[in-house]
Formats: sequence, structure tokens, C-alpha cells
Amino acid sequence: MSAFLSRVCAVQPRRTSREIRTGCTRGCGDRDGGTDRRRRPTTVRHMVRSRPQIQATDKVAGRAVAIGVATGVYGLSFGALATAAGVSTAKAVALSALVFTGATQIAVIGVIAGGGGMVSAVANGLVVAMRHLAYGVAVSPLLPDRRPARLLAAHVIIDESTAMGTGAPTRDEGRRAFLLTGASVFVFWNLATFAGAELSRAVASPHALGLDAMFPAAFLALLAPQLRQRRAPAVAAAGALIATLLIPVAPAGIPVLASVAALVLVLRERAS
Repeated sequence: MSAFLSRVCAVQPRRTSREIRTGCTRGCGDRDGGTDRRRRPTTVRHMVRSRPQIQATDKVAGRAVAIGVATGVYGLSFGALATAAGVSTAKAVALSALVFTGATQIAVIGVIAGGGGMVSAVANGLVVAMRHLAYGVAVSPLLPDRRPARLLAAHVIIDESTAMGTGAPTRDEGRRAFLLTGASVFVFWNLATFAGAELSRAVASPHALGLDAMFPAAFLALLAPQLRQRRAPAVAAAGALIATLLIPVAPAGIPVLASVAALVLVLRERAS
């Protein structure tokens, strides 16, 4: 037995001091005796090369958290106004979790607060949410390839995540920015909705704090960047005029839906 083991050991080549020091065995070098770069062991120098990627990830994560916190402040107002409109805390939180589009949620709650029915509220919300069709096309390359993960990631296609994802220099960085921003806003938005709805119960009238001004202010913030286009000011003015004329005579929510006619007229004019 000992003779057999000795022969086996003799067959195995001895490792040189260089091989022991570098972790490279005989045969892993190139033909000239150099070390194969593809199989070179990981060292501190190689780990340092990935530091820029780590720093970039930390930077994106920091921005995502900052955006989430800022959006959370906005969510506090939404939760308070939803409760003031007669919506329960559970329904407000469910709306934030399932719909998860601030402008659409504001449109729905605004119609309900104005005395409108659920049909007109949902119709207004769908009109406001139409912009997400364009968002979906823009961020489609950034979504995961597998269907379950892709469907889950599609739920966080919002203004903030789309802006962060499409503004990144590379596809990998864009996907990271999109997912981190979407997840951050989702968490803070839903927590803030719950907190705002519960805190509003301690306030006699949320309107006394000026929270009712959030609805028009939010839509103006969404509208302002679009006014830079050539025909946008005319469309906005025509839509505002139609809605203003119908407010005294039409049920809540109908004036907003009717204002879409201004866009249709402009599109017909462009086609002709």
C-alpha cells in the first residue's frame, strides 16, 4: 500500500515556489511560461477595479431614496385628502398599492370629493394614466426578461422611475436606476398614504391647512413641462376653456373628460 501511494505521489509534479505564491498550477500559464491572465487569482488590485461600479450603485441608490422620501411627502397630502373626501384608510392604501400612480389617484379622489360617481372617477383616472403607455414603450428594454419579474417591474413604471431609467448612460445602469427608484417610491408612497390618512383624523379640517390646493398644483406640475411643445399651449387653453364652461352644468368628472376634445380637434387639424 505504501509503495502504491509513493508511486502516485511521484506521478504528481512538485509545485514550485512561484506556483505556491501565485496560486497557479503547472499548465495554467501560456506557452512562454507566463501566467494565464484568464485564470489569474483574485487579488486586492482586481477588487479595486470594481470600486467605480460600487460607487455608481451607491449613488443611484442614494438618489432613489431621496426621490422616494420627497414623493412620500406628497403621499401624506394624498392620504389626508382621501380621508377628507370620505375614503377610508384601507381604501386609500389599497388605491396606492394597486394603482400606484399619484396623478391618477388624485384624479379619482378629486372627482369623488367633488361629488362625482365612481364611473366618472375611474374614467378620469384612465385619461390621466394614458401617458403610461408611452412610459412602457420607453422602459421596455430595462425590464427583466422573465415574465413574472417583468410583470412585477411593470407595476413601478411611474414618472420618477422612467426618468431615472431612461436618463442613465447604459442599459445596466438604467435598469438598476429604474428598479431602485420604483421600489423606493412604492415603499415611501404607501407608507405616507397610510400615515397621512391616519393623521388627518386628528385634524378638524384638512382643507384649513391648504391641502386642497394640492390637486390643481399637482396637475400644473405635470402640465408645465408639456407646454414647451409648439401646439401644447393651444391645446391646454382649449381644454381648460371647455372644462370651465361645463363645470356649472355637468356632473363632476365630465368636464375633464370633455376637455380631451381639444386634443382631438388639434390632431384632426394636423392630419388635414
